[in-house]
Amino acid sequence: MQECEFKILENKMIAKEVFLMKLDGDCSEFTAPGQFCEIKIPGKYLRRPISVCDVSENTLTLIYKVLGEGTEELSCMEEGEYLSILTGLGNGYSVKDAPTNPVLCGGGVGVPPLYYLCKKLVEAGKHPYVALGFREKEDVFFEEEFRTLGVPVNVATEDGSHGQKGFVTSLLGNHNYAMVCGPEPMLRAVYEKVEGGQFSFEERMGCGFGACMGCSRKMKSGMKRICKDGPVFTWEEIEW
Repeated sequence: MQECEFKILENKMIAKEVFLMKLDGDCSEFTAPGQFCEIKIPGKYLRRPISVCDVSENTLTLIYKVLGEGTEELSCMEEGEYLSILTGLGNGYSVKDAPTNPVLCGGGVGVPPLYYLCKKLVEAGKHPYVALGFREKEDVFFEEEFRTLGVPVNVATEDGSHGQKGFVTSLLGNHNYAMVCGPEPMLRAVYEKVEGGQFSFEERMGCGFGACMGCSRKMKSGMKRICKDGPVFTWEEIEW
């Protein structure tokens, strides 16, 4: 973990209340897909945790949804402004431990970290299948970006306005190993349909690096900090 100054290169809306931000800075602490960063927003006491969508040399790509005052202010920031960011937080997914044909299952703003994961799996010679879930057509993003990686992609929307109608769990098919990120009800639903995998949890975080214990939850081996011990946990570790 380290604190760095990042320069905003781009900050644009890509779906309903969803923004993509590209930044220039030291990305050397990001060593695994599924890690996250903590952004200091001017005038706010607590940093905001944002999962990493992509890392390329000194370019960091984040995707975030406007959910409150902090992310609202973030969405109004312009090219050329600077942000203080804690980098390289969390454990991330293990590409090495994934089978040849995992399903990558994302819901809403749980989708972004799966993009970098998908890139790394393809680079490792594996053949992931991508299943994305959203509420409606206006919420859908990065469908085509996943397709450009040369992997099969299917989308489900709850109202049927884009892709298949229903929940993302309807897209799992016969895949028994899932690499997942999204809201907890989705994680649990996917968990019950597979026999193994890696699941990234979302929790409210105070510090983002394990000091405050505010994001602790019970796993089979005891209490774990989502920010420090996770956010990714294996199927075998999870206790609901």
